[in-house]
Amino acid sequence: MKKEIVYDIIGIGIGPFNLGLAALTNPIKELNCLFIDRKEEFNWHAGLMFDDATLQVPFMADLVTMANPASPFSFLNYLKEVDRLYKFYIREDFFILRKEYNKYCQWVLSQLDNCYFSYEVVAITFDEGAKLYSILVQNKSTDEAEWYTAKHIVLGVGNTPNLPSYVKPEHARYVCHASDYLYKKKEFTERNSITVIGSGQSAAEVFNDLLLNRREGAELNWFSRPDRFFPMEYSKLTLELTSPEYVDHYHSLSPAKRESILKGQNSLYKGINYDLINSIYDTLYQQSVDEENLPVTLSPCSELLGMEETMDKSIRLHFYHTQQERRFSKVTDAVILATGYSYSIPKCLENIRSIIHVSENGKYVAARNYSIDKAGKTIFIQNGELNTHGFVTPDLGMGAYRNASIINTILGYDYYKVEKRIAFQNFTATPLVNEITELAVNPN
Repeated sequence: MKKEIVYDIIGIGIGPFNLGLAALTNPIKELNCLFIDRKEEFNWHAGLMFDDATLQVPFMADLVTMANPASPFSFLNYLKEVDRLYKFYIREDFFILRKEYNKYCQWVLSQLDNCYFSYEVVAITFDEGAKLYSILVQNKSTDEAEWYTAKHIVLGVGNTPNLPSYVKPEHARYVCHASDYLYKKKEFTERNSITVIGSGQSAAEVFNDLLLNRREGAELNWFSRPDRFFPMEYSKLTLELTSPEYVDHYHSLSPAKRESILKGQNSLYKGINYDLINSIYDTLYQQSVDEENLPVTLSPCSELLGMEETMDKSIRLHFYHTQQERRFSKVTDAVILATGYSYSIPKCLENIRSIIHVSENGKYVAARNYSIDKAGKTIFIQNGELNTHGFVTPDLGMGAYRNASIINTILGYDYYKVEKRIAFQNFTATPLVNEITELAVNPN
């Protein structure tokens, strides 16, 4: 890295979204960019890298295609370069394997010389006069720290596993977050009773893997708070809610209205793949032929309230049944919590909090162009704007669109074509014909 120059963009965090930004800015000669991440290497959701798991979006939701289909960093070009294009063609499946997507991202990284791992941002300051950010970066390998300068910052630090407050450090021998499942699988599957908590895709994938690899006689439980194990909705008109104009509409609403809408959209981004639900049922059916009293339980309407260690070195889970409105408990030997992820404001932003737009409940207030600085043009957010831009925020399919928007904002002109309207639906009220006529006759 060259610390003596002024970077146009410093990207903090290298997940798929900032990696996509690195790929899309690569051909732009007037942008000098640097991307850093505190992790040792890129490895996307390694704790959930099942052999058969696929993305929930088509392959065109790669790092670049939806912004620039001709980019050399596209997934199709990756397949061509590694001699897998015809295999993919014959497979006839739009949904690529998660582990292959991971290899694709690593392939893109291998071609970029401005992405660095094992570097952590310690602090950031802002020079109001020069309109520049100074960023203190620590090399985790050497512990040396150096200052770097940038005109713009793009935050792509990602979300962190969300563990309920009642999970204590001493529970680690029994409990893990789903993101660490594969690291704990061997240890946990040797126990007599395993319990999965959660209602989304990760919970279903973990449960399915445990079901397929269940030791004979071992007990397996799945508890979920919703009233059913609901599938993710994929109907085509519903998918139009991932359009730029729906984001425009959602962003224009009041914070209270946005929050209310988001609460009713769980099936759009928190549900389970339809085929996976059916596969789980089919496996249960097959296993029940040989085991009449199958020691497998699926329990909806079950909200986890707390946990405690028992005298015999197990863990007791306390639940509340949301329909019967009563408490009950379950003793188990291991727990996998598929309790989602949360976004918190990084400590490195403490010195510049005064210029960042944050709500009373501690969430970023992102402008429509994804900026979070009060000036609206120098700090941008990746996958941290759920409350302002809606459920499409974590969707890989909108990553290239968001990056194209950020790039165009920084450049001050449209380097990438950004679609304005792609949906057949109107998401905002349009005047009726008689209302238009009346306005024309009586403009006041």
